[in-house]
Amino acid sequence: MARRRQIYEGKAKVLFEGPEPGTIVQYFKDDATAFNALKKGTIAGKGVLNNRITEYVFTKLAALGIPTHFIRRLNMREQLVRQVEIVPLEVVVRNIATGSLTKRLGIEEGLQLPRSIVEYYYKDDALGDPLVSEEHITAFGWATPMELEDMTGMALRINDFLTGMFAAIGIKLVDFKLEFGRLMDQDMVRLVLADEFSPDNCRLWDAETGEKMDKDRFRQDLGNVEGAYQEVARRLGIMPESDGPGDHKGSESIQ
Repeated sequence: MARRRQIYEGKAKVLFEGPEPGTIVQYFKDDATAFNALKKGTIAGKGVLNNRITEYVFTKLAALGIPTHFIRRLNMREQLVRQVEIVPLEVVVRNIATGSLTKRLGIEEGLQLPRSIVEYYYKDDALGDPLVSEEHITAFGWATPMELEDMTGMALRINDFLTGMFAAIGIKLVDFKLEFGRLMDQDMVRLVLADEFSPDNCRLWDAETGEKMDKDRFRQDLGNVEGAYQEVARRLGIMPESDGPGDHKGSESIQ
C-alpha cells in the first residue's frame, strides 16, 4: 500500500496514518532497545517475526472474546489497527520470578509464584516507567477504577489462555507486558488490547531446558537472538514466508 503520513516513531514500531479515518498502519522495526534505550542494537528480521506473532496472538485472543485494536496484517512488516487513545500504563503479569521482581524483593530467579501477580507501571521513559499502585493510577486520573478493573480482568484472562497455549508447544510463559487503549465505539468508549504481543514484551523459557527465547537474550548478551525469535514462531507454526531480497535491513519491554 502507498506509504502515508508518519504519526509517531517509537523504539520498535513506526505508526502511519491509516487508509481510513480511525485507522493506523503499524510498522515493525528490527531495532532493539533495553534498559530504557540505554542499550541499542538490531535483531535481523525481528520486525517480520513480531508482526506475525502479534497477528497470531491477537487473532486468538479476539476469538476468545478479548477486544483488540488489530484489524488485519497488511504485509510482512505492517498491520492495520484501530486508532486508540493509549492508557498511560503498562500492565505486567508475572508467573515466574525474574527481572526487576527478583531485584526488588530478593527472590530467587525461576521461582514459581504462588499465584499470578499483576503490576502496573506508569508509561514515562524519562522516569524509567516507574512501578505504581492502584491508588496512584486512580488519584492521578491515568485510568478510572472501572477501567483498572477491566484491564486487570482482561490481563488475567489473557494469561490463563496464553499460558496454556505456550505450554502446549513446550514453552513457559514467564511474564509479559500489555498495553490498552480507549476506543470510541458509537457513543461509548471501551477498552481494547493494543500495542503488540511478541518476544519483545514477554519472557518465554523452554519448558525442558529453561533456555531463554525472548529479548533477554539481547539484554544479557546471550547470543542467537534471531534464532530464539524464529524458534518461537516455528513452534507456533507461523514462520513467515521468504521476505525477498533486502528485507532484513516498540515499546520497551517488561522490567
